Amino acid sequence: MTGLWPPLREELRGVAPYGAPQLDVPVCLNVNENPYPPSRAVVDDVAGAVTLAASTLNRYPDREFTELRRGLAAYLSGDAGFTISTEQVWAANGSNEVMLQILQAFGGPGRTAISFAPTYSMYPEYARDAMTTWVAGRRHEDFSFDLDEAARLVDEHQPSVILLPSPNNPTGTALPHEVIGELCAIAPGIVVIDEAYAEFRRAGTPSALELLPEQRNLVVTRTMSKAFALAGARLGYLAAAPELCDALRVVRLPYHLSAVTQAVANAALRHTDELLGKVDELRAERDRTVEWLVDEGFEVAPSDANFVLFGRFDDREAVWQGLLDRGVLIRVTGPDGWLRVSIGTPTEMKAFKDALREVAT
Repeated sequence: MTGLWPPLREELRGVAPYGAPQLDVPVCLNVNENPYPPSRAVVDDVAGAVTLAASTLNRYPDREFTELRRGLAAYLSGDAGFTISTEQVWAANGSNEVMLQILQAFGGPGRTAISFAPTYSMYPEYARDAMTTWVAGRRHEDFSFDLDEAARLVDEHQPSVILLPSPNNPTGTALPHEVIGELCAIAPGIVVIDEAYAEFRRAGTPSALELLPEQRNLVVTRTMSKAFALAGARLGYLAAAPELCDALRVVRLPYHLSAVTQAVANAALRHTDELLGKVDELRAERDRTVEWLVDEGFEVAPSDANFVLFGRFDDREAVWQGLLDRGVLIRVTGPDGWLRVSIGTPTEMKAFKDALREVAT
């Protein structure tokens, strides 16, 4: 046998797998998890649902996950302010798989996807894996959206997919409706608004779901990993026009959502109010953290998410390591000089503040 081994695609050679550090430290504030675990009532309901599903594991699951789509549609309808139908909802194993399916269906060789940096670091990897050309524009210095830059890039590259998180990861800033509407108007393909952190948005910040009736090419993605405190369950979903959801059936793997995953997600939806009960506390803790960081002299990006981007540091790696040495793990991400901290419990945030004071002073 000749040539390089293994016979990997050339563009994948030397690429490190994605992954935030998973370290055994007292305070983990690096991957935007909900710090509050499900209650005993939720755990018991999930366990019962999984037990029931286990009795039929010799059979394939409902490949259309009808009950789950119905439940997700009802939940999203409350946020949208109008009825979202079951046919407008799709789900997969985490919003990561949802995004990959979108790129598989609407991207591909000879097609382009674009976003605007700083943005979620996985987007170019989805594009790469779907053999889609990736183009990244820029935001303004304050992380607000530059519509002129967007219009220029759209005109130049004619993207089949535009990917934008709102609230943005890693900055936490949300997109106004006018920006989303303008992008939908000029886009030759679909516009995906990634609302992984939408439940944490501040009062008065609208959801892109509200625009679905008037924007046929709009896709709004969500996840149960964050506000629902179900990061371990791996369930992401979207709302879009029925024909866009139908298109994803072409690329989805057979029976891609297991019976166990469906059972866990359906049980969680029965406890929506309880699982989202800590969201207000996390919002308040986020706002207190922003105020504290500003008072301490740091630059802070306005956040509608459950994390805060702050800076600026001449050597952010040294600050990150200093926090880690004190038992606090946060994230090195975003533009040079910035760090991101997830919002934890009051005790965890006190540990973060105490450690940061020691390291940065």
